[in-house]
Amino acid sequence: MENFFKRSFILQCAPIAGLWLLFSTDANALPSFTRQTGMACTACHTQAFGPNLTPYGRQFKLNAYTWGTNKSQLSRLGGQVQGSLTNTKRDDPAFANNSIALDQASLFYGGKVTDFMGAFVQLTYSGVGNNFAVDNTDIRLSDDIDLFNQSLIYGVSFNNNPTVQDLWNTTPGWSFPYVSSPLAATPAAGPLLSSVGGQVGGATLYSMIADTVFVEAGAYTSFAKGVQRSFGQWDTSNPNYSANSGSVKIDGGAPYWRIGLQKEWHGHYASLGHFGFRANVRPNVTVPGTDRYTDLGVDFNYQYLANPRHIFETKASYVREQQELWTTNTLLNGSTNSNQQLGFLALNGSYTFLQTYSFSAGFNHIYGNSDAKLYSSSPNQRPNSEYFSFELDYVPFGKKATTGLDSYLNLRFAAQYVAYTLFDGAVKNYDGSGRNASDNNTFYLNSWLMF
Repeated sequence: MENFFKRSFILQCAPIAGLWLLFSTDANALPSFTRQTGMACTACHTQAFGPNLTPYGRQFKLNAYTWGTNKSQLSRLGGQVQGSLTNTKRDDPAFANNSIALDQASLFYGGKVTDFMGAFVQLTYSGVGNNFAVDNTDIRLSDDIDLFNQSLIYGVSFNNNPTVQDLWNTTPGWSFPYVSSPLAATPAAGPLLSSVGGQVGGATLYSMIADTVFVEAGAYTSFAKGVQRSFGQWDTSNPNYSANSGSVKIDGGAPYWRIGLQKEWHGHYASLGHFGFRANVRPNVTVPGTDRYTDLGVDFNYQYLANPRHIFETKASYVREQQELWTTNTLLNGSTNSNQQLGFLALNGSYTFLQTYSFSAGFNHIYGNSDAKLYSSSPNQRPNSEYFSFELDYVPFGKKATTGLDSYLNLRFAAQYVAYTLFDGAVKNYDGSGRNASDNNTFYLNSWLMF
């Protein structure tokens, strides 16, 4: 009977949570979670704080951020500030080299709302863009039952970014690198799945069966233009919708799904998963017709956690995007071919000592078909890019289990270097024009305070 009332409560609260999403969006290692649970950030995160989760952290998120006994709603409030210095190998005309920037300043609510409902809501100011925006949001309702003597956790996530609710740090929402320069140029090509955050809203139903099998399914659609403007997510420089830049207009609903298998044994953890997203996109709202994008991905995650002094991790993901550019090709004359394929491979590994010092390295490879119109700015009419990322992190504070003032002092320093061997189709411009791939190599220093 008790479970019946819990399930009824979840169904009754679902519309309320959906309305909250419309008027309320980087779920990190929030100090408010520490204040709520009394546990250190290291319980949920492998690098003291940041998006990277431990098995316990995944369970906390899966259970709607509701664990803990602190009932004070004021303790759920917090914020963060990130500042940085960016240097590129060759001066970029878009910014002065060795620029110091306020990357972002955020206010957030994070934690338990009721016994079955929790939320992370973030409002962010970008010092580079000089604008406020409703950032990543994940509002959850969850419950659990025993089914055939096996645990079954089920729930719903209302969010504004496909994969922001994900648990494994391999999908676009929370993948490595966890911080990056807001000034330096980055490869233009990216899957649609990674470019719609803040511009869409949706809900997914999920379940974890016997702590082993995870299934999730839901759908997203674009917020209205007025809502996007009020959220600070509308690209005022682009009056029309575009699938590749600016605001994205999804026609109808776009399904999202996720399947995962996980296993934890004697301090080892591994997961293997699949995810997908499919959307019909209007490339220009003044022209009838849509293009179709289908993103299919697979991912892998391994963590060695047997000795908390030495943590080893490795992650891999691959996304293949099929683009059926019917409208772009036939009505807008924006592509040579109506069918395009893109591939995105990401590999990374890290070592963390005493949850204080970390070294991470990553490799990314992007490739696609040749198209003289779609990739006209590329030397070989291809979107191909390839780069290596290296990062050192130092976390002097933020590792204590506390509900007091210490939870307001969480500090992290990062030194990152990104080296390009291929950038938007270019390895080297032998005619002497333009920028070579290595000219975009970036050295980035970041300081990150959370409270």
